[in-house]
Amino acid sequence: MSETAKLLLFDVDGTLILSGGAGLRSVDDACEMLFGVSDAMADCHPDGKTDPAIFQEVARAHLGRALSAAESEAVANAYLAALAREVPRSPGYEVMPGVGALLESLAADARFVLGLATGNLEQGASIKLARAGLDRFFAFGGYGSDHEDRVRLIEVAIARGCARAGRKFPPEDIVVIGDTTRDIAAARGAGARCVAVATGSTTPEELARGKPDALLEDLSDIDSFLSHLV
Repeated sequence: MSETAKLLLFDVDGTLILSGGAGLRSVDDACEMLFGVSDAMADCHPDGKTDPAIFQEVARAHLGRALSAAESEAVANAYLAALAREVPRSPGYEVMPGVGALLESLAADARFVLGLATGNLEQGASIKLARAGLDRFFAFGGYGSDHEDRVRLIEVAIARGCARAGRKFPPEDIVVIGDTTRDIAAARGAGARCVAVATGSTTPEELARGKPDALLEDLSDIDSFLSHLV
């Protein structure tokens, strides 16, 4: 492993792919099946939130209370079952511009260790990425199933990346790539750098106010992306 290696931690939704609403529909399906609640996600804005936080937000809005541990597990399992059905058939599913070529290039370069830092449950992230064959690039990560707090799950991803690489990464060599201001804030909280991409629902202006280390329109220019890792 090169002494100049970088640990790159990618968000999933809005950064690598869009599921075409498969995640929203799957939460709706789970809540209707378990609690008889229809359109549970109608007033929820999930961008940058972890799945467990979303489940609790929906419960408070529609049930007037938090979920118990057993209920949280039941919702997660029902959600994942629905997601496995929804993602393969979602007509709006798409890979963000340049993502495939970028990951191929990074995976072939010994200077980079690739992981995920996503609010998705681990199995949910795998389901979403598998449709496009992108799951093969990520052997580890930090997930919503590790912690509801986004800073903590990034810390988990960093620990797993260090263990996989067999070395410590200084803060300047850890980069979170995400599409929301929550990604930027969480990266800061975990002591990492952040490259923001304007491929999700957060506007470039909003992302800029979060003061990321770099702000890109998308990930289609590999050289531009690499220049921000120096």
